[in-house]
Amino acid sequence: MRYYTARLNPLKRLVLLNDTNLSTSGDPASSPRVFTRAEHPISRANISPNALKVLYRLKEAGYQSFLVGGAVRDLLLGQSPKDFDVATNAHPDQVKQLFRNCRLIGRRFHLAHVRFGQEIIEVATFRAAHTPMDEDNSVDEGGHRVLDERGRIIRDNLYGTIEEDVWRRDFTANALYYNISDFSIWDYVGGVEDARARVLRLIGDPETRYREDPVRVLRAIRFATKLGFTMHPDTREPIPKLAWMLDAVPPARLFDEVNKLFLAGRAAPTFDLAVELNVLEHLFPEVVPAYLEAPDSPAAKLLKLGLKGTDNRVREDKPVTPTFLFAVLLWPAIRRRVPEGLDTQQLLAACEQVISRQQTRVAIPRRFTLPLREIIALQPRFERREGRRALRVLDHPRFRAAYDFLLLRAAAGEADPELARWWTEIQTLSPEERVRKVEPVGGVREPSGRRRRRRRRRPPAASG
Repeated sequence: MRYYTARLNPLKRLVLLNDTNLSTSGDPASSPRVFTRAEHPISRANISPNALKVLYRLKEAGYQSFLVGGAVRDLLLGQSPKDFDVATNAHPDQVKQLFRNCRLIGRRFHLAHVRFGQEIIEVATFRAAHTPMDEDNSVDEGGHRVLDERGRIIRDNLYGTIEEDVWRRDFTANALYYNISDFSIWDYVGGVEDARARVLRLIGDPETRYREDPVRVLRAIRFATKLGFTMHPDTREPIPKLAWMLDAVPPARLFDEVNKLFLAGRAAPTFDLAVELNVLEHLFPEVVPAYLEAPDSPAAKLLKLGLKGTDNRVREDKPVTPTFLFAVLLWPAIRRRVPEGLDTQQLLAACEQVISRQQTRVAIPRRFTLPLREIIALQPRFERREGRRALRVLDHPRFRAAYDFLLLRAAAGEADPELARWWTEIQTLSPEERVRKVEPVGGVREPSGRRRRRRRRRPPAASG
């Protein structure tokens, strides 16, 4: 594999930025449009106190200090941000000197994490831009940006100015800077207008940006569904023809991205959009064919019901786990291999095969695949409801997740609703009532359901 580096020429970059036509290209301008405090609704009362501490300390130390990204976008739209990120012209080592509760992370680009109890404020140094004007493609060994032959960024540890940093943001609505010095918003790319219009637009040439980092395809889908934004046609159009580039993304990274896609409260519409744009087949190579072959099958219905249930749990602030998510997502592929019945060995064999294939695209850690197998393996055991042995399922550590999966199977038309009602009821009974329910009056049944015969005592042998 060949690698190319992009050494940045500030004069060329400045010419490019100054010549940019925002109205047609969506590329950054050399100077921002500044929205004063009177022109936007963002209040410090809605910003994390810890984020304000970081912002003010950087400012007092003489550095530029901005709240950036999704936090500014959400505050602008009247929503509560999940995270508060900061951008500054202070280098990571300088940030670390200011905060004792700081540690530096990252390989490709160093970040500073300032921890306040459970809250982490991420502080990033302004990054240098990558522009189409970069012409020096010699191999770099000293920390400059390195691209592979497809245009994907391999290493990137260049620091720059705020005017350059805006190039590195993905979408216009995420490229807004809240200045703690005068509480204004700096907008280089028309992000305020796009956010208010709920339009998702990539900064720069979309095909180039997707090639730099194919994961931006997934980010475009996630932000469009999560925020309820409409993709700009230029942002949407290249996705189907470039989705294949996801095949080269490390599977471990894709695991994190899949969790972000489907555990953010909009899993159902995300699934539909990812299928529509021919993206999901590059994440789940066995699931998509199984789903599209029989979209009205019980397994496909279970998948959609499971994603909607996941969304409901997120909205209700209930816990959600990758284990259950992947059990739901992979079920159509598993059932495609075992179309009839619930034989435990066949199900487990199919589960192993599907997971093994899945790991080549999205690497699911063992701590999630092991309980996933247990959830699947418990499904046949729910069929047995006679004898005390049936009650052992209640004590299994995966019972609750497996029971929830049974409910989905019943709702999708795959399992008998009466079976689901029986296991729902038995959980409400006392131990004595449970035993009476599984052992018919008048005899004790073997686990197989056959009545056990009483042994007849043999008469004593005659003596003498």
